[in-house]
Amino acid sequence: MNKQKLWTKDFLFVFFTNLFLYLSFYLLVVIFSAYAMEHFDATQSQAGLASSIFILGVLIARPFVGRFIQQLGHKRMLYIGLICGLVTSALYFQVDSLLLLLLNRFLHGISFGIAATATNTIVVGLIPPERRGQGIGYFALSITLAAAVGPLLGLFITQHGSYHMIFLVCLLFAAFSFVVTLFLKVPKAEPSTEPLAPKKGFKFKDFIEVKAVPIAIVMAVINFSYSSILTFLMAYAKDIDLLDAASFFFVVFAICILTSRPFTGRWFDLKGESFVMYPSLALFGVGLIFLSQSYQGFTLLLAGALIGLGFGTVQSSTQAIAVKNVPHHRAGLATSTFFILGDTGMAIGPYVLGLLLPITGYRGLYIAVAALVFASIVLYYVLHGRKTSPHNFVHKAS
Repeated sequence: MNKQKLWTKDFLFVFFTNLFLYLSFYLLVVIFSAYAMEHFDATQSQAGLASSIFILGVLIARPFVGRFIQQLGHKRMLYIGLICGLVTSALYFQVDSLLLLLLNRFLHGISFGIAATATNTIVVGLIPPERRGQGIGYFALSITLAAAVGPLLGLFITQHGSYHMIFLVCLLFAAFSFVVTLFLKVPKAEPSTEPLAPKKGFKFKDFIEVKAVPIAIVMAVINFSYSSILTFLMAYAKDIDLLDAASFFFVVFAICILTSRPFTGRWFDLKGESFVMYPSLALFGVGLIFLSQSYQGFTLLLAGALIGLGFGTVQSSTQAIAVKNVPHHRAGLATSTFFILGDTGMAIGPYVLGLLLPITGYRGLYIAVAALVFASIVLYYVLHGRKTSPHNFVHKAS
């Protein structure tokens, strides 16, 4: 039997659109609090708001994108997000007050939420159903690469350039995303025959795909746990005098995901999601324990490798599960539901874990988060895993 092609030109176009989109996000996320404090005399809480208000914009945008993307058309929705992203990226050069900065950051978050939900919905339609786990796994590499390169690039430019240079690079990434999308052809199952006029009354199912909620809850817990690394890793590394090793943490993290993704995606499709999810969750937890007990650079980088293998595989696998059993016309809702809960976990993690930090210290915090990840194995079993078989082979098209 011939395998349907995965790496089509349209798959590559949406991959690079998403890569540039997320590069812009990760480029700004590491510098924005410092920028607000240095240029607008923001307090620490105001600087934190300048960073987190972006996520608030994303969360507000996602359910509406999931609701209307089928009616407006996937590519049209993507254009709306990318054009708004271009405008808000350009406006960073013009803002001259903290209030305007917060407003533009919020609007940038909305534009990102629109565009990112659109790309993640479009790619589902481009992947052959029997290769969905593998395809979404490869597509998720666009986010992984951005998460590794973006922060490194942001820190490098702040050390050797200026914030205006960062905003210029961000604007260029937004432009690249838009240009690449011009060549993208989306399968013509687009605009829905449903009327665009709003239906009478508020219906929960018009904004949330209930079938995606259980696995999205698991991802919210995992993202909550992972936020401890994004937020506190550098401060922890400085505290234990391993800053040099920590600068390579995300490089090792990304390399391990890149090398493992061809196998994990294929196992997902051939042997079922649980065959991949249980060991991946366990690897993530073990990696956090190694991180908590790092006294040498080697241990810290080993933790990065284990966390990359574990978290990276869980991230792509849960997204594939979210859209696996929903009709194609509700893939947009399933995608937005998955990211709404996942983003919520990522957004509240730094605040809640920051409250725990004075009590536990860094090492104790990572042990506590590891315990939460191990508990998520049970959570996954209860919410989804018990309904599947480890050998739940995907039926191939005959």
